[in-house]
Amino acid sequence: MSCVNGGTLNGVCVCPDEWTGETCSQAGKPQASTRCSIRDGKPQFDDPPRVLQCEQTLSDIQRNLTSSADLEVLASSAQLLTSRPADLTPEDVTVAAQIANTLLLSPNASETVRVAAVATVSQLLNATESDEKETNTSQSLTLTLDQLSVNLSLTNNTPQLVQPNLVVQSAQIPGSDTQGVQFTALAGQTGNFAANRIRLNTNVSKVTVDNGFIADALVYIRFPSGRGAERRQEGSNVSLGFVLYQNSLFFPSRTYRRRRASLRVLSASIGGPDRSVVAETVEMQFRVTLPKNTSLHDFSCVFWDYDKQDWNTHGCHKGNTSDGVLRCSCNHTTNFAALWSFREDYEYAEALGVLSIVGLSFSILGLVITIIHHLNETFQMKSRQKQTSLNSKTSLLCICLSLLAFIITFLSGVQNSGPEDSTEEPSSDQNQILESDQYVEPDRGSCTAVAALLHFFLLATFSWNSMYGTQVVLLVRSMQRSLPSYWTRLSWGVGWGVPAVVTAITLAATYRVENPLAYRQEEFCWLAALDWNQEFSFGKPMFWAFIVPLGLVLLYNAVLLGLTSLTTCRVDPKLNSTRRSSLTQKFLVSFSLAVLLGLSWTLGYLVLVTTGTANLACSILFCLCTTTQGLQIFILFTARTRSFRAAASRSARRLSAAGFSLRSTTYHLWKNRGQSRTSDMYRNTKDRDTKSQDTSI
Repeated sequence: MSCVNGGTLNGVCVCPDEWTGETCSQAGKPQASTRCSIRDGKPQFDDPPRVLQCEQTLSDIQRNLTSSADLEVLASSAQLLTSRPADLTPEDVTVAAQIANTLLLSPNASETVRVAAVATVSQLLNATESDEKETNTSQSLTLTLDQLSVNLSLTNNTPQLVQPNLVVQSAQIPGSDTQGVQFTALAGQTGNFAANRIRLNTNVSKVTVDNGFIADALVYIRFPSGRGAERRQEGSNVSLGFVLYQNSLFFPSRTYRRRRASLRVLSASIGGPDRSVVAETVEMQFRVTLPKNTSLHDFSCVFWDYDKQDWNTHGCHKGNTSDGVLRCSCNHTTNFAALWSFREDYEYAEALGVLSIVGLSFSILGLVITIIHHLNETFQMKSRQKQTSLNSKTSLLCICLSLLAFIITFLSGVQNSGPEDSTEEPSSDQNQILESDQYVEPDRGSCTAVAALLHFFLLATFSWNSMYGTQVVLLVRSMQRSLPSYWTRLSWGVGWGVPAVVTAITLAATYRVENPLAYRQEEFCWLAALDWNQEFSFGKPMFWAFIVPLGLVLLYNAVLLGLTSLTTCRVDPKLNSTRRSSLTQKFLVSFSLAVLLGLSWTLGYLVLVTTGTANLACSILFCLCTTTQGLQIFILFTARTRSFRAAASRSARRLSAAGFSLRSTTYHLWKNRGQSRTSDMYRNTKDRDTKSQDTSI
């Protein structure tokens, strides 16, 4: 014997809360059910188990409802077949809802049948979202439950039916002297409803919650006083009905998009022979459970409009909010809910560390010097040599330009300052239907622009890396001194065009002004990578628009490095005297090419797949190698060249040969010592034989 949502103890079904519909399973299939309840502190069976025919389906049960079959058997069978809602198809849910609706409307339905039908409905609330056909069925079912709640106390021995996801409460109250009625569902350790946490106060003057208790959902119906009370008939009773749904599965909205919010729906109905009894006002309270790392943004008080088949705010008003409780009031009775939205509590990125700032600053300096030096060297050549040199250095210059632009953009704009303090919050008294359960800050444009520029410049850097590597392989492997005539046009198209296309496609596919976080992150200005559950998503642009293209480029660059190294690192065995220095020089060539091809970025993939100490070590190495890449390019491709050393030497000699303007005042210690004379003198630092005739102080 095993109990769903419960357990077994010495073969006896253990119910944590009074729960109807326990099932015994064999080979993974429910085969029997019985009702168990807690009596004198011990769980006991109310009835013998009802055995289910394994070959029976929900469609078979629906067809048998029109015959003279035993309704109790059919009701318990439907309850068993829906005991695992996750396995139900949308068609199964629709059929089960129709079965429950038919059973509840049947005039021959006993209390046991109603209990089983309500248990079936409770289980269906754990099923997946409904389709349009199921929506129509669920609308009829909710109306039936409203009717049941009003008449339950007249037909059942108990005026209350409680299931984990559904509560049906009925009450008969005097029609003349009742001030108000309050229905309350108190919070417990679990989110399931339990009979011992349902309260009904039939004569209270205001909303009341006992000290030490927290209300998950509450509805208070206030009746008219004074002349309004005089119109009620003496001795007549008023029938009240309440239905509490664990979620809004039976109330699918086309206006309000719900992803992570859980909405409880609370129905209040008034019946009875005295039709003059109407509610003066209906007050509701709903306690919400916010997702982790979020805060409440706004809410709206609504009721279900059966004509529109959607939520409506007519006649409802918003109250205040405190301690996660949403307060509403309406001037009529029906199915109520509080639609709410939350906003993420982002932890915005802190300022860049000293290591990153120093490394990137040196990279900027190195890249600027590299660009100036190579442009100056090229324009000093003759026209024919100038064109040849410019073609060969185009890739190197474009690598430096794109990497420099990326670093400057990164330093100046990658940190998102967050929403501005002047952003207007929705007015607390505006009761308008929300569009979604998640509020996203409207895009101000700056952070998105930075993310797009970073994406483009970084892709352009690696595109030009690949073009440079391909160029080296063509020259080294073919032993040629010039490139093909089409190479310049091809390199410019691939180097700048491909990154521009990828960036444009990414923006067009993911960016929307009302939802910029589908494209970028909020914590800092870079491509979006995480889903709603803060887990890495392969559907986000970080993966398919950056990690995948970058991985392909790095793989291609590694092949280019291997081909170049095989060619340049071969040692001639006849050159014994120079073998060691030759190998050192060729190793530097391969190392320089690896730096320029950006292969240090492969450490970023190790950061993604490692944990613990290995992750920390890879993160430090990745930061050191990538932030100083511009400095490495300067050292390996500029500082080591003869032309740069010669230019640096000439600049040093010019500085040392330059004269310094000195202003001196001369004082004489003999005649006319009261007079002083000033003179401007330019001294040559090489003239060490100049005689000093004056004493300067």
